[in-house]
Amino acid sequence: MTEWQGKFEALGVNVAAMSYDDVAVLEDFAATESIGYPLLSDKGGKHARRFGILNEEYDEEHFAHGVPHPGVLFVDPAGTIRLKRAVPGYRDRPPLDELLSALTDLLQQPAPAKAPPADG
Repeated sequence: MTEWQGKFEALGVNVAAMSYDDVAVLEDFAATESIGYPLLSDKGGKHARRFGILNEEYDEEHFAHGVPHPGVLFVDPAGTIRLKRAVPGYRDRPPLDELLSALTDLLQQPAPAKAPPADG
């Protein structure tokens, strides 16, 4: 992803990665691999579940519980998921050239209107 980061940022898209690993592991990995974007910890898979990308092959007792399907989410500044690409398994990733093209097309469209807050 580091090689593609500049292409996404040229579209105005900030890059971050999320993993089920804990913060210390991610800090070591970022330093070792010279990662230039934030690595976020989703220990336990709370966000993977909420985003609908949790790999459910692993039960709660398994060491890999919390692993998401490899994927990419584009979340707009309002917090709306506007693009979601995930693939089964854990070895493959969505092709970045296809993702860049899809984001380019998406960003040329107007953002969806937010619903007014409910009275209450």
